[in-house]
Amino acid sequence: MVKRIVWTENAHNERKEILLYWKNHNQSTVYSKKLNELIKKAIQLISAHPHIGRKTDVKNVRVKLVRDYLLFYEETKDTIIILSIWDNRRNPEEAPY
Repeated sequence: MVKRIVWTENAHNERKEILLYWKNHNQSTVYSKKLNELIKKAIQLISAHPHIGRKTDVKNVRVKLVRDYLLFYEETKDTIIILSIWDNRRNPEEAPY
């Protein structure tokens, strides 16, 4: 069963910031579009197979690697809640989950 996807405001803002950073950094939208597609595909996969992500120390929270980013999500009965998108190159001790 494919689960419904819900984005937290925090995760939505993080995705926008990441894509905007790459657009400005590269002076092009090509990489941002590619990264956004990778994120969308990962979320589709998570929606269909919620246990594909690695467990975290927080109950019901899992994480899936997408390029250099960690996609944190929570599974409920019929929903996948996207909690955060974390740049994996940053200090892992500061990761939200």
